[in-house]
Parts: sequence; structure tokens; C-alpha cells
Amino acid sequence: MKKYHLPAMAALLLGSVPIAFAGNTEKPIIVTATRTAQTANESLASVTVISRKDIERQQARSVQDLLRGVPGVSIANNGGPGKNTSIFMRGTNNDHVLVMIDNIKVGSATSGTTSFQNIPIEQIERIEVVRGPRSSLYGSEAIGGVIHIFTRKGEGSSGLTPSLSFGGGSYGSMNGSAGLSGRNQQGWFNLTASGQGTRGFNACNGKPSPGGAGCFTNEPDRDGYRNIAGSARAGYRFKNGLEIDANFMHSAGKTHYDGSSFSPNESNIKQQVLGGTARYSFTDMWRVSVIAGRSRENSENFQNSNFFSQFNTRRDNVTLLNDITFGKNHLTTLGLDYQNDHVNSTTDYAITSRNNWAVFGQHQAKLAKHDVQLSLRRDDNQQFGNRVTGGAGWGYSISDNTRLTANFGSAYKAPTFNELYFPRFGNPNLRPEESRSYELGINGKKNWGTWSLNVYETYIDNLIATAFDDVTERSFADNVDKARIRGLEAVVSTEIKGWQLNGNLTFLDPENRSSGANKGNILARRAEQTFRLDTNRTFLDKYTVGAMFLAEGERYDDLANTRKLGSYTRFDLRSEYNINKNWRLQGRIENLFDKQYETASFFNQPGRNFFITLRYQPST
Repeated sequence: MKKYHLPAMAALLLGSVPIAFAGNTEKPIIVTATRTAQTANESLASVTVISRKDIERQQARSVQDLLRGVPGVSIANNGGPGKNTSIFMRGTNNDHVLVMIDNIKVGSATSGTTSFQNIPIEQIERIEVVRGPRSSLYGSEAIGGVIHIFTRKGEGSSGLTPSLSFGGGSYGSMNGSAGLSGRNQQGWFNLTASGQGTRGFNACNGKPSPGGAGCFTNEPDRDGYRNIAGSARAGYRFKNGLEIDANFMHSAGKTHYDGSSFSPNESNIKQQVLGGTARYSFTDMWRVSVIAGRSRENSENFQNSNFFSQFNTRRDNVTLLNDITFGKNHLTTLGLDYQNDHVNSTTDYAITSRNNWAVFGQHQAKLAKHDVQLSLRRDDNQQFGNRVTGGAGWGYSISDNTRLTANFGSAYKAPTFNELYFPRFGNPNLRPEESRSYELGINGKKNWGTWSLNVYETYIDNLIATAFDDVTERSFADNVDKARIRGLEAVVSTEIKGWQLNGNLTFLDPENRSSGANKGNILARRAEQTFRLDTNRTFLDKYTVGAMFLAEGERYDDLANTRKLGSYTRFDLRSEYNINKNWRLQGRIENLFDKQYETASFFNQPGRNFFITLRYQPST
């Protein structure tokens, strides 16, 4: 691996673990890593779970806030709230992350990415972040990992439970939400509505042509954002054991940004997810689940309030799962997946729809001190034919509190409609990108806390990049790149004298292995080192204080490694006062020392700012 610039942080985190850190004993239930329910400590995959309590404790105001500093995750944002946000997981591309909302695949079929900036934080119950390839269970896109977002389900005992929040702060920002949940012995529901708005700040310090860069213009104005969203989830368990639940989320956002004379500077973005699940156990050993849903991502783009373009994409998903239990220690899952992607746009695409059928199987076994997971999947894509991916995981309990793990996985990603057919750029001869990953880990729990250490290596072939044709003098997409990515992730959780501490450290070596001038360079927009420490403490059952320290190393903004983005540190403070058992007053100061930094060249990030929130949630 390359030389790193944060050795002191590594020594602090890893060297002082036995003395300084103690653990978090919670064992959240996760479903994403294996498509079956298991506790987080049983998973052979590297998993981070962010609960609703975490969201409110951190006083996060966006998905970007939540994911910043998560092990293995790098974020690039184009100018603040509501602006394009790219997530890079374990050094892979931003379209190598599969994103799901309530078991339904989401994202744009044209760009291949998800509008994280437009997913409303007040609608989220929890997020499961699974690092490492998962194509053998989910198919295309899951090269770097899976981010699974669950909307709010509602908590508490029988009866109705309302919730309310309202807040405001810097940059003319205001947030509000209202919810109602209810449950009895057989059913439950949750309804939540939210809104947010900000006047924002100047998103981009671009350079117009000639020699243009960034947003290719100079518009020193405020670039605001607003969003209105709602979600609904409900479920019921019949007396015969049949369980059904349904979910719906709708988010409508409007954002202003800086655009050149040949591009838009305002967008209306709508995201919608509608889905449902039915589960039934025919026998004690055989359980069947049917999941179906549709996700949409629509964008209307304007240039100085004049219509410019429209991109509407739709994904339909149907999954049949069979979980078959053999004794206490063996679980076999057999599944069938169907997916249809469809595009409707003012831009002319040669093909606007494609289907994908898949069959997959997985076996999980516990043999004495050994845990084994094997999975295999065959996808039949309408455009690219058959693709076979596989995965293998192994765990060995060295003691009651320490376990070794090893994982292998192959994965692939089908080219997007933009890469295939966008005018004067698309290449219909593209092949899917392919990868193989290896990972070793060790984790444990002691009386001082919990910890884990994982190292991994990923090879990616047929990476799609921009090539140039000297004859036609145009740029186009082509399978020209290769990459080798190595990484290390260390995570520790503890409690010391009432202080909760959660720290993690990531080292990343994302090397471009393609032929040509860029061989050996660092892949763009990936920080090579990331360190995060989060602390929290409650006093007298009324007052809570917390802080988050984030440090990220240097990165480059281009494949040629000519535009360097400097390293930065950021320090956030937060506090909370329990007015009574139902009302809480929260305050947060972000970027306390007003650090000026960029995660994408020429695009600004918020300076020092504050936000205050009043929350109502009846105690249960």
C-alpha cells in the first residue's frame, strides 16, 4: 500500500484499544447481507447499521451527513444540500453501489446512480451498509457493496403515537416533520410527512471557457434547495401466520446550481418507491416470501427557468424467496428475481427498456466453531446474456469473543443507458464491468468494548471510461480501464465513564491499472485515509452533549492526478436538552473551525453553521 499521512491516528486508534475503549452491546437485526434475518455480530460480511436513534442522536440532516466517515465510504458533493452527491464504497465507482429502499432497487437507469441528496432523512428508520460484493445475491451494481434504506415503521406499544419536529438555522435553512404511528397485536402502520428548505450558498467557483473547469461558469449567487416528502408503511399478521406489509415513499425536490451556457442550472427531481411483501410458512422448515415493487426517478432540468431536458426512469422488481431450514444449523435460500428498467426522455435513446431474469441460491451452515456461507447466481440480461457470479464466506470462532472471517465474491455491473446510447457519447458495444474481491477480518468483544479489523483487495476489469476517437474527434464510453483496490478498515466502540465513543479508521489504495498515461495513478475522488471519532454523553438524564471529529486525506479530482484536493479536518458539536419526557431541544454546530475544503474541484462546502431542532415524541 502507498505511504499514508495519518500514522499517528492509526497508532491512537489501534494501539490504545485495550486501555481506552469499551463496547456497545446492542445487536441490531440485519437482512441485507444474506437476504435473511440475522444479528449484526453473526454476519460474515462487513456491516454498519445506522438506527433511528443514531440519526436523531447525531442530529443528521441528510443521508450524506449519516454516511460521512462510515468505514470504506468516500463522498463527493457538488456544492451543499440538494446538490449531486456521489458515494464511493471501498474505492469502487459511484455507480458500483447497489441502493435499495424497503427491499426495492432504486436509482437512475440513465446515469446508474442514486440521488442520495433527495432522500428525506425524516422518513428513514435505519440504514444497513454492507461492504463488499453482493452480486451473487442481488445481481448488477453490487461491486462495492449495498446501501439499504428502510423507511419509518413506527415504534412503541399499542395505540397511536404522534411525532413532530421543527428547526431552523444558517443559510436560511428550515426543516419540519410530522408523523403518526399505531399498532396492536396483529397490525401496525406509520405515516410521516416532512419538508426542508435552504437559501444555500454559492455552489461553484467555476471557470468559464476558454480553460473552463468545474461548472464552466461563474455565477456568484445563492444556490438554494427545497424538498417535500412523505412516506407510509403498514403491516398485518393474520391468524394463519400470513404476514403482509406495504410501503410507499415520495420525495419531490427543487435545486438551483451553477450551469454553463450549454447546460441547465435548475432541476426538479422526484423519487418514488412503492412496494409490498408477503411471507408465509407452509411448514416449520419452509418459508416463502414474495417481494414486488416499482421505483421511479424523474428529473426536469431548466436553464434560467427555460425548459432544457427531461429524464424519467422506472424500475420494476419482483422477487420470490424460499428459505428452507435443515435442523438448527443449516439454512438454504432459493430465489428468483425479475427486473425491468425503462427510460422515457427528451433525449433520444436507441433502446429504452430491458429485462433481467435471475435465479440464485445460498446455503448458510454452522459447523461447530465454523460458519460457512456459499452463494451462486445466474443472471440472464436481455442485452448482455448470461452472467454467473458467486460468493463464499467463512468464519471461525477462536474463542467465545473473537472470530476470524474470510470472504470471496465476484460481481458485475451492466452498462447504463447513458453509457450505451447517449447521443455522441454512448457505445452500444460495451461489455459489463466485472470484479473479484478477497477479504480477511477479525472481530471481537471484550469487557472494554467491541472491535473489528478487515483488509481486502478488489480487481475490476472492463471498467467503463471516456475514450477519444481521433478520426471522428469525439469522446465516447469504452471498456478501457482496469483497477486494483486495496484497503484496511478498523472499527472500535466503547463506553468510558458514561462517554460513548465510536471510532473508525480507513486506509485505501485505489490504483488505476489501465494501460496508458494514467497507469499507477489514484482513482479520482477517493480519499486514501479517513478517520472518524464520535462521542456522546448524557448528564442527569436531561442533558446530552456530543461531538464528531472527521479527518480525510488528500485525493485527486481527475484520472491524470493533476488536480489535487487537499486533506481536511472537520469538527462538529451537538447538544440536547430533555425539556420533559416528550419534548427535546437539540442544537448542532457544524464545521466549528470554519474549514474551507472541497470534495470535488471548484465546488464549495458549507462553512461554520448551526441548526436548532425542537422534537416531540411521547415516551412509551
